[in-house]
Amino acid sequence: MNSPRQMLTVTDHNRSFIDMTYVYPVVSRRAGGVSVGINLNPNNACNWHCAYCQVPGLVRGAAPEIDLPLLERELAGFLDELIHGGFMEEHVPPEARVIRDIAFSGNGEPTGCRNFGEIVERVVSIRDEAGLSEVPIRLITNGSLVHRPEVQDALKALSRAGGEVWFKVDGGTQEDIARINGVDIKPQAHAHRLALCASLCPTWVQTCLFRWDGASPTQAFMDAYMDILKTAGTASLKGILLYGVARPSFQPEAVHLQRLSPEELEAIATRLRDEGLAVAVSP
Repeated sequence: MNSPRQMLTVTDHNRSFIDMTYVYPVVSRRAGGVSVGINLNPNNACNWHCAYCQVPGLVRGAAPEIDLPLLERELAGFLDELIHGGFMEEHVPPEARVIRDIAFSGNGEPTGCRNFGEIVERVVSIRDEAGLSEVPIRLITNGSLVHRPEVQDALKALSRAGGEVWFKVDGGTQEDIARINGVDIKPQAHAHRLALCASLCPTWVQTCLFRWDGASPTQAFMDAYMDILKTAGTASLKGILLYGVARPSFQPEAVHLQRLSPEELEAIATRLRDEGLAVAVSP
């Protein structure tokens, strides 16, 4: 454990804040309190390579074999510490001392884990045993593996447990997706995966916006982005989680990125709301 004086902040999502393999705490801008993270990619491997990713040493690949008993012990023990121990007082600012969610996030794409469905079921059980059944479980995903039957089964289980998905859409053309997310995928295919995800579990779209080499997102960029959402069916979505680059990227592409101001993000959010979408902004 780090010094009792060290406090969690929205700008520091250090996975090693506590000495655990899979479980880590953050103060989340978007969740608005303590988010209990579950990192199924401690090998820093992901099938995408996003320009704004805060993971140092990111490599291409999939999640390793998960030690499920260890994950269970870490999660149950840390939830007990949050509820009954001194962690909140020692490490969390007073205004954020509430457990907002349990989130599959971490250092890579969590749905790439071979037994992801089994892990979801165990996390639901541990949450309920801790008396936290009202705390949502969230899957933060790039959505690239939603076509897999085992991932679809996990999404259904997540939905039954009152959970939700935050599905990444950062650009609307094949070129923009390649530049921002480091993958070669067709926008129509990604829109269809988004639609499928939303049919299985309540789904928010999460979108990171920024200046690239000083240039703000253009109207053409946003039009192509909206085309993906419209193809997926905007009525099926919970809304958009729009956020900026508050934390430094550890990728080589970081040299291209600059923050948008809160006012610029709000202006974009207003245009999205005019399309009938609910939008939450986290600068």
